[in-house]
Amino acid sequence: MKKQQDANWIWMPHAGHFFLWRKCEFRLNTYVNGYIVLTVGEYRGSINKEHNVGHGYKYGTMIFKAKKSIYKCCPYMQKDGNDADFAGYDTADAAYKGHMDMCRKYSNKGVKP
Repeated sequence: MKKQQDANWIWMPHAGHFFLWRKCEFRLNTYVNGYIVLTVGEYRGSINKEHNVGHGYKYGTMIFKAKKSIYKCCPYMQKDGNDADFAGYDTADAAYKGHMDMCRKYSNKGVKP
């Protein structure tokens, strides 16, 4: 069985980098081994129509190098605007699985920020 979660992962309640995060109903934001793994989706525009979050996908995961923040709820934040990795998905189930896969990938001790 695959390991689902490492004890060093930090799940954070805010959506991270995506500037329209308040309009996304699907949000996952996890600190892993010096990186922020962020997945957003179900973006609703001004007329409540669902839009892509980028690259033609309804859901997307982006990886950013992390730095310490001043907030207790989200002790890490995006270091800069350069993403280290991306994956897109068409369903919420695929987005959740993809988020977890990226967390496992970046929790690998061989991946360094």
